Amino acid sequence: MLIFLDTETTGLESKDLICSVAFIDDDSYAYELVHEGKKISAEASSVHHITNEMLKNKKCFKESSIYEQLEKNNSNANTLVGHNISFDIEMLQKSGFKWKGSIIDTLRVSKHLIKECDGFSLQFLRYELKLYKEEEKIKSEYGIKDALVAHNALSDTLVTKLLFVYLQEMVSVEQMQELTFKEVLLEKFSFGKHKGKYIEEVCLNDISYVQWLLSSECDDDLRYSINYYL
Repeated sequence: MLIFLDTETTGLESKDLICSVAFIDDDSYAYELVHEGKKISAEASSVHHITNEMLKNKKCFKESSIYEQLEKNNSNANTLVGHNISFDIEMLQKSGFKWKGSIIDTLRVSKHLIKECDGFSLQFLRYELKLYKEEEKIKSEYGIKDALVAHNALSDTLVTKLLFVYLQEMVSVEQMQELTFKEVLLEKFSFGKHKGKYIEEVCLNDISYVQWLLSSECDDDLRYSINYYL
């Protein structure tokens, strides 16, 4: 079974924890706010619109119904799917949940299969690939009436499934599982002063910039790509 999942957190620092979790599977969905005892930063609230007042009287993750549902399906037979799923898995582990099955990262698979895109955030792909045209259909399938809102865990989970369906037209589930762990050779920068430019070109013409990137905490795919072109 495929389980599409997303989390929202109290912030992006190492000490931050989850504050909402959502998943959808073949025919059902779940969404829940959870209180892990960590205050939500104002910056995080400005993104996902969850406030500390909303978490009052909410259960911690391990006592929540969504934890119970995920644990019930936590087996090698199932695959967890998410956009940058490693982040979600890390956050779930902080709250005592360790996933046992396979995983698919739609972020990395997208980078492999649609290299021509200028960005790979979930919301960029939502509009670039016109996934929004299928949103009413998928909402109807699950009986969801609320509008999809960026950075709401349930909304992002539904968009992730639409992205997965798009990618599945190009490769199989098994191939997506393999691509999830394969480094991506990126073609263009998606940020910074060279946004939109080819990495190979920048490596030739602005070596100090790429050396600075290598000395910083750039992601694995960017580091791999820069070293490849150098």
